[in-house]
Amino acid sequence: MFEIGWGELLIIGIVALIAIGPKELPTLFRTLGQWTNKLRRMASEFQSQFQEAMREAELADIKKQVDDMTSQAQSYASFDPVAEVRRELDSTQQQIESAMAEKPAPTTSPPVGAEPSAAPAIAPSTDVAAPSSGSSEPTAAADAAKPDGKPT
Repeated sequence: MFEIGWGELLIIGIVALIAIGPKELPTLFRTLGQWTNKLRRMASEFQSQFQEAMREAELADIKKQVDDMTSQAQSYASFDPVAEVRRELDSTQQQIESAMAEKPAPTTSPPVGAEPSAAPAIAPSTDVAAPSSGSSEPTAAADAAKPDGKPT
């Protein structure tokens, strides 16, 4: 810290012995030792308080992380994939029904003397494994919209 060597300490000791005298030197060293001890205690106390504050800050961060993980775990515990799929299917069904309600089927006049054929009613399906036709309109609605009413 101060980089005082043995030779320098010896010179300081000799000057102190001459200046202070041999009678007062032990009390001076005792007082100097007490002050040094007090300084060391104060430094270690400051250091321990600083480390305690750092630990508390780390504990607050860890507590926040644990709280975040707990809230995530609770959200995973309440996760219901079947309900999610049903909700998606219901919204898709509503979109299809609203799209069909917006597009009226073209009406063709039946030939004279022929009975009007009843168009088959389309029930909304919630089957998850139904094949996708690649377009946004279902194939049953496209077949029902044909003038002859026959599926392809």
